[in-house]
Amino acid sequence: MAVVTQYATGRRKCAVARAWVTGTEGDITVNDKPLEKAFPRLTLRQIIQLPLEMAGLMGKYSISATVYGGGPTGQAGALRHAIARALVAMTPATRGPLKKEGLLTRDSRVKERKKYGQKGARKRFQYSKR
Repeated sequence: MAVVTQYATGRRKCAVARAWVTGTEGDITVNDKPLEKAFPRLTLRQIIQLPLEMAGLMGKYSISATVYGGGPTGQAGALRHAIARALVAMTPATRGPLKKEGLLTRDSRVKERKKYGQKGARKRFQYSKR
């Protein structure tokens, strides 16, 4: 029996993640590094592993991913999105719990652009009466 591999893309802020989920038991590698080296913070690792926990498939799949752009939080969110999409493509029964948790929806919040005549996106220059 051939090993099934599923590919999916996830995005968050400026980060883009490409994930290959393979039907063999294994670990998660990000940019050819183990998950612990790629994301040293525990909270980011928990964000990434959330789709596997919600689907009840922890340790059943091997995941290889490439992530670029943005910062660590955006990259973790993008990888979570990619893993969730790949799991649904592999096992359609996981769609219900993942959708209920909101893991299949792209988080569209991005940084607001700076406006001219202002110090930032919302902040104005200080008003001087005299």
